[in-house]
Amino acid sequence: MQLFYSASISEDSDQYTFPREESKHIIRVLRKQIGDTVDITNGKGFIFKGEIIDHNPNKCTIQLHSATFKEPIPYRLHIAIAPTKLNDRFEWFLEKATEIGITEITPIVCDHSERKQIKEERFKKIIQSAMKQSLQTHLPVLQPITSFKDFMTSQPKATLSCIAHCEEGIKHPLTKELTAGKDVLILIGPEGDFSPEEIKQAVTLGYKEITLGNSRLRTETAGIVACHSISFLQQ
Repeated sequence: MQLFYSASISEDSDQYTFPREESKHIIRVLRKQIGDTVDITNGKGFIFKGEIIDHNPNKCTIQLHSATFKEPIPYRLHIAIAPTKLNDRFEWFLEKATEIGITEITPIVCDHSERKQIKEERFKKIIQSAMKQSLQTHLPVLQPITSFKDFMTSQPKATLSCIAHCEEGIKHPLTKELTAGKDVLILIGPEGDFSPEEIKQAVTLGYKEITLGNSRLRTETAGIVACHSISFLQQ
């Protein structure tokens, strides 16, 4: 199954014309013909089935026939994570987190952050591509990059709000804190970890200090471990 994405399709849509690049891919690469079926998601849970009625490689058009709704993952996971110094590592995190299951991602700039800007549109395309590749129908939300301080003062806590860090002290394994179906918010810091002041602020606001294992993990690896741990609990 080849899944395409368009945020503009709704249950009321009758026809849809693909942008030029996707039209070329459908007609010249996939070699679709008039009458062939195409599947599209709008990232809001629906899969639409349509039949090609115009196989122009510049504006492939389909007649939509059906819409099926798929339930989202049975939990909400929001990870606020510092972008890595190397873009490709953060892009890898976005891709794999989407494949595993995540609902929201917020890039945060921390005291020890080396990267303070992101390519938001590129990151959104990576998430869209990962959603399509893994045949999912709910597009994770990528929030604009924000400072740790602003995030902490504006973001409502989840049922379980945690901060993962490498400082000494009493920390609880994430797997021991999880309960199926909970809304979870996890803070993951940069390569230099959260500063003591940031950890103190989070704890003061009620965040639980957690560990993701015995090894010291890279930022992007920590994000994936958190995603997998929460996803595995739902199986």
